[in-house]
Amino acid sequence: MLQPLQLPKAGGTLYSYTPANATPFQLPSGGALRSRIAFSAAHVVSDPLADTDPLSDARIDWETTLAYRHHLWSLGLGVAEAMDTAQRGMGLDWPSAKELIRRSLAEAKSVNGRIACGAGTDHLKAASRVTLEQVESAYEEQCGHVEEHGGQIILMASRALAACAAGPDDYERVYGDILRQVSKPVILHWLGDMFDPSLRGYWGFEDTEAAMDVCLRIIRTHADKIDGIKISLLDAAKEVAMRRRLPASVRMYTGDDFNYPELIKGDELGFSHALLGIFDAIAPAAAAAIAALDAGDAASYSEIMEQTVPLSRHNFQKPTYSYKTGIVFMAYLNGHQKHFRMIAGAESARSIIHLSELFVLADQAGLLQDPERAARRMKAQLDLAGIGGGI
Repeated sequence: MLQPLQLPKAGGTLYSYTPANATPFQLPSGGALRSRIAFSAAHVVSDPLADTDPLSDARIDWETTLAYRHHLWSLGLGVAEAMDTAQRGMGLDWPSAKELIRRSLAEAKSVNGRIACGAGTDHLKAASRVTLEQVESAYEEQCGHVEEHGGQIILMASRALAACAAGPDDYERVYGDILRQVSKPVILHWLGDMFDPSLRGYWGFEDTEAAMDVCLRIIRTHADKIDGIKISLLDAAKEVAMRRRLPASVRMYTGDDFNYPELIKGDELGFSHALLGIFDAIAPAAAAAIAALDAGDAASYSEIMEQTVPLSRHNFQKPTYSYKTGIVFMAYLNGHQKHFRMIAGAESARSIIHLSELFVLADQAGLLQDPERAARRMKAQLDLAGIGGGI
């Protein structure tokens, strides 16, 4: 029988909380989901026994990292590899990302799993002295690596381009040059500055409407080379407005971790597919919900998805870029890794109060797969924080 935990809340007081018994989701069987393309951006698992500096030279536990990708594929989800959820540019450098992409593409082929991989310019330092030619060369190198191993490219937003571009014409030039070279359609990636402050003013404008016009002009010019675009602006109205302006052949992939249920469900004029970091943490619920949508059961889809929103909004609270800590904490609670350690020491990016609330919201969403194990692991973190009592 589960015993109560003593959890902290703002102000330093404790309260008693007992997790509920989990009710398994009705998970899909028989391959990929059908009504929506659903990518989960996937985290990486650090090697806690690596005798290196975890801030500057963190190592990856390859076996556990790849096993998690197989877990996502088994649910019918796709994997968005080497993205910001994998701490790209925030602990995961290009040499490690390069190896991650190679290994994950090989694993995807072994199970016919859907996968797309981030290609960017993160081996360049984002500085005004970087030239457009260097940005293009960096994109070419990373895109070439993904295509060499048979992968689909997610053309990631570039800190270096944001730093050196003089205006929208430079974005159109760089993206045009890269898109003309790729061998198959890519997914563009528009990451708002709440996820990465270095990307402020992307596409040449801080005003979102003006930036959207530039992005849409690039998409229309190169529509044959673009599968879709993922936008992460945390603004449902802006996403819908852009979705309605896309060419018919170009998909919208929501990256909105606040409003994803309504955006994926859509309206009479269309819907968004998904490429979401929160799907890493809510994978069983996301798969069950979209499977319900596949079966024409929109009510069950909404019921399942909506119960995950409080968890997601809490996890992605400001500073938004620290959301990876909660993603990995969820994987730890659910037994997908044996420890709560992260590359670059990012496990320290959220407070014990934040993690305690995450635990409660995960439980209320039915996302603690083994509540007893999750409670033991939550208790271990409470002990580390010097909080007594509980089990």
